[in-house]
Amino acid sequence: MAELTDLAVIREVLTRHGFSFSKALGQNFLVNPAVCPQMAESCGADKDSGVLEIGPGLGVLTKELALRAKKVVSVELDKRLLPVLDETMQAFDNVTVVNADILETDLPALFAEHFSGMRVVVCANLPYYITSPVILRLLESSLPIGAVTVMVQKEVALRLCASPGSKTAGALTVMADYYAEARRLFDVSKGSFYPSPQVDSAVIKLTMRPAPAVDVDSDERFFRLVKAAFSQKRKTLCNAVSAALPCSKETVLAALEDCGLPPAVRAEALTTAQFGDLYHALQKRGILTG
Repeated sequence: MAELTDLAVIREVLTRHGFSFSKALGQNFLVNPAVCPQMAESCGADKDSGVLEIGPGLGVLTKELALRAKKVVSVELDKRLLPVLDETMQAFDNVTVVNADILETDLPALFAEHFSGMRVVVCANLPYYITSPVILRLLESSLPIGAVTVMVQKEVALRLCASPGSKTAGALTVMADYYAEARRLFDVSKGSFYPSPQVDSAVIKLTMRPAPAVDVDSDERFFRLVKAAFSQKRKTLCNAVSAALPCSKETVLAALEDCGLPPAVRAEALTTAQFGDLYHALQKRGILTG
């Protein structure tokens, strides 16, 4: 198969298959030949591991993963790309393409069918419009995923890889840090895609922790607190949490005092561990108990 990052080849293949880009699906195919090998090397795939890919497009990244991994399962929503992938991946017998929506896929069943007994990593060029829900679904899945290496919008990468307790941090920062250690690997300019998106991207790696960063009795209730704290970033954490949960300001202030935090503290100033402390302090006062 000719080089799939060559624009002439891309146009020829897509024209032959009658394919046109869908803005609704956030389709931007990589044409920078250096990016996908870097991603595939960074994700940790090897001849004993399986790789879950999301949104393979033409198969540029899929090919690099197939050269390194024991098995690659690529989940592609757009059925129009299935015959394209049949053509571009015909040289690889270790690639399986599943026509499905990753947000509606039964992930435990998919892992049981395709990755039984394997170490698994995720590697994908994620469409911008589903970045956060896909990442959170993978992190929350409790599946044997070693790491998630994905290309995302640069702004999202900065937020995901921010240090909890810094000005750049948001709810997504804390939620990702709860499950994984996040690292920004390299940036990818918008000119690396066809068609070009309006913003630059970055590749990040989320290496799963053996256990969550803080010990809480409910992920869902802990995240409810985190989301409440960041729900009104111009307000103090006390005002945001008391309005969103809801509970009295006096209760939140007393919990903050228990944690040694000032009453006017804002959500972005808290580390993941401090959110854990606040969670327990609120539970002692009957908040977030059910």
